[in-house]
Amino acid sequence: MNAVDSLAFHLVGVCLWIGGLAGVLLVSGRLGDQLPTVANRYSRLAGWCFLTVALSGIVNAALRLGSFAGLLTAYGLLIVGKAVALGALGLAGLVHRRFTLARMSPDRIRPDRIRPPSTSPGPIARDISTEVRADRHWFARLAAVELVVMGATIGLAVALSQSAPPVPDEALDPVSALLGYPAPPPLTVARYFTEFYPDLLWLVVAAVAAACYLVGAVRLRRRGDHWSIPRTVSWVAGCLVLVLVTSGGIGVYGRLQFSTHMLQHMMLMIVVPFLWVVGAPITLALRALRSRRDGSLGPRETLLRIVHSRVLRVLGHPLFSEAFFIVSLVAFYYTALFPLAMFTHGGHVLMTAHFLLVGYLFIWSLIGTDPGPARPPYAFRLVLLLMAMGFHAIFGISLMSSGALLAPDWWHALGYTDDAALLADQQKGGGIAWGAGDLPSFILAIALLVVWFGSDQRESRRLDRQADRDGDAELHAYNERLAELHRRDGGRSDGH
Repeated sequence: MNAVDSLAFHLVGVCLWIGGLAGVLLVSGRLGDQLPTVANRYSRLAGWCFLTVALSGIVNAALRLGSFAGLLTAYGLLIVGKAVALGALGLAGLVHRRFTLARMSPDRIRPDRIRPPSTSPGPIARDISTEVRADRHWFARLAAVELVVMGATIGLAVALSQSAPPVPDEALDPVSALLGYPAPPPLTVARYFTEFYPDLLWLVVAAVAAACYLVGAVRLRRRGDHWSIPRTVSWVAGCLVLVLVTSGGIGVYGRLQFSTHMLQHMMLMIVVPFLWVVGAPITLALRALRSRRDGSLGPRETLLRIVHSRVLRVLGHPLFSEAFFIVSLVAFYYTALFPLAMFTHGGHVLMTAHFLLVGYLFIWSLIGTDPGPARPPYAFRLVLLLMAMGFHAIFGISLMSSGALLAPDWWHALGYTDDAALLADQQKGGGIAWGAGDLPSFILAIALLVVWFGSDQRESRRLDRQADRDGDAELHAYNERLAELHRRDGGRSDGH
């Protein structure tokens, strides 16, 4: 499991690294004096890609070596050689980038040397043109060094892929081979809290999400702006719960028992998204990210486009998000998707991501305070929530009363052959879906009422401030309209 995840990070880092350089090379001739800015941005991307490639390579090598003794094998010596070469090449590339980017710095072109459009070309314009050509020369040198680093790294990786690791896949027992991680000991209540096997992918997702959020909150505070501590606590708590349900006992035993899987499902679909929505990450990002002044599309500009896009207008509507939420339950458990998620690592990763996304969209459409598309009135949203709670109860009851075993091939492949015990555990999972779904939904309903009350309070304060500014002109206009209607009605009455 972690070998596949680390290789995925490895490949994504390599593709962004090489693809980013190829993209910049393709457009460098048309960038003009913007080339230094683009080169600086690519340099930061290349640095993060290099770090991703190095760390994922270390994780993958550690899994295949098994122990430090594996470093003395032919495979281990090749890994040592690759690590040393990659470190040396990365250091050389870092030094070269700093030197080259300093030479390409746009600060050396002073504003007083920029020729106004109405003037004819002169010596200053020719000097700037020379500097632009020099930028291209230095960027070509930068690209050449990057290509050397990439070529050497890929060459060593190819050589490594042709060597057999000290820990062959055949050493795994059948259950571990199915799970993708070492088979845990029999489940007890204590092991729900003590058993831990790191799921690399979701550990990284949780760590990056928490780090980015904290960096944004710290940036606001350093700027003198306020950011809510409860929101920060809620976001970080959501990241910790994600680690618990993917790497902790719930995640470890989630593929060994249907009841534990259902507990994992409820926490991924309701608890984690609820904590994240309360954290208001979009609001924090829009306040913490810097706007670009050169007309290019940066992270903040991209986020604004997404928030105001037609796609989010549909996905973020409570009617659609609730329908998506309900259909996902039926489509996943009563089709071949559930066995696919159990038997394949990719299917299990997509299942986790899907639960998180569907739950986040549903909860965000109901109680989210982040900017987004217009939402229906709170009363309508409360009705939708009650409908979702009712369907969730029906789904849990259907599992509790069902006599058909879900994904029987998976449980039999694990060595569980007592179908009666498996069915009893499945019915227990239905009870968890019913009870564990209704309790968070009740908390969600309270949160919706709190948001509703807070919205009314803010609207009342806004109207009071407006009344203080214009002398309650809106109320006077309303009274005048009532008086006019009264006069019209009175006139018709006198005529009769």
